[in-house]
Amino acid sequence: MDESLIDNPCSDSTLQSQQLKELYETLVELRERLEAQQREVSKLREENTQLKRENTQLKRLPLFVAVVIEKLPCGEVYLRQQGNNQEYITHASDDIYPLLKAGSKVAVNNALSIVKVVGTTFDSRVRVMELELSPSQTFGEIGGLTDQIEEVREAVEYPLTRPEVFKRLGVEPPKGILLYGPPGTGKTLIAKAIAHNANATFIRMSGSELVHKFIGEGAQLVRELFQLAREKAPSIVFIDEIDAVGSTRTHDGTSGSAEVQRTLMQLLAEMDGFDNRGEIRIMAATNRPDMLDPALLRPGRFDRLIEIPFPDKTSRQDILKIHSKNLSLKDVDLNVIAEMTEGATGAELEAICREAGMIAVRQNADYVVMENFQSAVEKVRHKKAEPDTRMYL
Repeated sequence: MDESLIDNPCSDSTLQSQQLKELYETLVELRERLEAQQREVSKLREENTQLKRENTQLKRLPLFVAVVIEKLPCGEVYLRQQGNNQEYITHASDDIYPLLKAGSKVAVNNALSIVKVVGTTFDSRVRVMELELSPSQTFGEIGGLTDQIEEVREAVEYPLTRPEVFKRLGVEPPKGILLYGPPGTGKTLIAKAIAHNANATFIRMSGSELVHKFIGEGAQLVRELFQLAREKAPSIVFIDEIDAVGSTRTHDGTSGSAEVQRTLMQLLAEMDGFDNRGEIRIMAATNRPDMLDPALLRPGRFDRLIEIPFPDKTSRQDILKIHSKNLSLKDVDLNVIAEMTEGATGAELEAICREAGMIAVRQNADYVVMENFQSAVEKVRHKKAEPDTRMYL
């Protein structure tokens, strides 16, 4: 400090005045800074509110669904939009990008920006195809067909329940089996019984369900069906009436035929993508194997073709026992009924037992008697005087 100020008695007051002035100037400067900061905070709040409003607008429904084809570096994603199948590259935010993987479904807005991850979803028609784990049907509900059932079990059930045996012996089980024969002979029952024994998810579909109007819709349904089978493994995929989608390819030039062929080619590709020893087994059934495309029947797809024929007399008697076990019978000879129903299918025999019971109900009887069965045979089979002699293979 200057010595003159010490000697001067007025120096204290001068010093205080200077300090007060400096403090005032500092206070004014801080106040200006505070006001500037407050204005900046207010501006940022307005911008934040605007950004939230825009973000909410971008996430507002409806959103488009797309499938991730590939994750690219630097947060970019290669997508295919469902519906029009257009492909494009977009950028994913840092919090969404790690959640993505090939095959994931995402929701995108009008600007094709990823809003959220939908995950793996399936067409409702595919969900309807899925039945309960381990259907209730058993082999005890199937009469006859002993040899056919054993062949099916070797190809479908044993690879699921005893894979170590195949691995130890180095045996590759058949990738798929095809059941063919007349309607009502028990093809679907065999498939359900196999699923019950293997404790596997049974996914049933009809070939006609894969035939659709729009391009790519049937192929997409096939992809989702087999994706569901992978997620529900161990599982058995049973395609009933496969001739609806797997008939021999022609060149008639119509768009409908081309779409069926695309669906068939997708089905062939999915079948080729399965491991023979995997936890997914493929079964199919048809009444017309002569109509199937040769590509379906080649080795590596449906390796084993199993005919499900009309039941013989012994099998018919077994089937009648199964379907009449809950009926109150009196003086009924099932052996005679089996002789009367030459050429009948298992479904017809079940209908005969049911109809015999209904006739007894109509008569308010206490038992189902032989006359009821004779009347039921005449009623059920009057339109089928001779067995079906159509060739199935």
